[in-house]
Amino acid sequence: MKFGILKDIKNGEFRVIATPTEVGILVADGNEVFVCSGAGFKAGFDDDEYAKAGATVVADNETIWKECDFIAKVKEIEASEYDYLREGQIIYTCIHPAAHKEEVDALLEKKVIAFTAEDSHRFGSPNCEAAGKAGAFMGLWSMMSTNGGSGKFASGLAGAPGVRAVVCGCGIVGKAAIEVLVNIGCQVTVADVNVGVLRDISSKYNGKISTIISNHVNLQNILPSTDLVINCVRWPKNATEFMIDRAMVASMKRGSVIVDISNDYGCIETFHETTHENPTYIEEGVVHYCVSNIPGAIAGSTSVSYAASVLPHFRNIIKNGVAEACVRDGFLRRSLTAYRGYLTHEETSGIQNRPWVPAEKILGIEDQKLDPAPKPTLTRSDNYYPEFK
Repeated sequence: MKFGILKDIKNGEFRVIATPTEVGILVADGNEVFVCSGAGFKAGFDDDEYAKAGATVVADNETIWKECDFIAKVKEIEASEYDYLREGQIIYTCIHPAAHKEEVDALLEKKVIAFTAEDSHRFGSPNCEAAGKAGAFMGLWSMMSTNGGSGKFASGLAGAPGVRAVVCGCGIVGKAAIEVLVNIGCQVTVADVNVGVLRDISSKYNGKISTIISNHVNLQNILPSTDLVINCVRWPKNATEFMIDRAMVASMKRGSVIVDISNDYGCIETFHETTHENPTYIEEGVVHYCVSNIPGAIAGSTSVSYAASVLPHFRNIIKNGVAEACVRDGFLRRSLTAYRGYLTHEETSGIQNRPWVPAEKILGIEDQKLDPAPKPTLTRSDNYYPEFK
């Protein structure tokens, strides 16, 4: 199979979906691998490394779109790339379909086979760990006086207390942020809705962190004395209220910092997306760091970890075909987003009010022994295509 590695073109995105290590393995499997020149440069991988691994390095992404049957990259498909999509082409990338209607329109119109990477990780995405760790670091960076913050140092100084941080959400992202903040000396409180998760994280750090149940009352009470908020909550896209509203932000001290790693509109009222080139803004006296692709700032480490984690998906699809690959791996199956003109992503159906069909139905594998996997979100939809009801 002709497998193509695109150079990501999203503003501030420096990661690459496969390093020369993965390329060497795919080539050894008998595949033709094409890599866009410069795809790995910002992550520390030069074109000659890919060539030595057996890849054909081409001058531009357009060549890869035209030549390859299976294409992969890190971030969403940009509007400028829609015209390159072609029927039957396999695409693996972070689509975030429920939040990107026009992107989904293009995938369906072009009748591609698309997997949204963020739903395919059995053990959680390395990008989540990277976002949590780098996000915590960026929050402390934003708190420096030179960057608009209050000038508090993480662990404090003799006679000066350290940073009081609240981490909202204790999943993979939150746990990664907690690790950095605790180890650098911050006073950390973790907010989550799951008491079992809070018990476990408290035990991990021998009771050296505080925990609260995440609700409006508790957050309202703690935010006025909080220096740094790290939001790691995957907020429902159809939620009708904010987790942190404008009044709660205004209650924080001037020069405090909010890092919104999740980047979900509707969670923090004062949020709007930023870029690495212009990462912060100030509202209600609070510095906001809301870069949508934080892991891109540590592209080298993230690319190595991420590429290793997704390689099994590439090999599974190439060796077994889409249908059999989805039989063998439930996490890959649940990440199937579009299949030859049909939407196969339930959350997108529920959020965008459009019909869908489960992957096992459209692939004709319902009667086979399917590898199990939990639903990726709580959003449900019974808006099925008529022919699949």
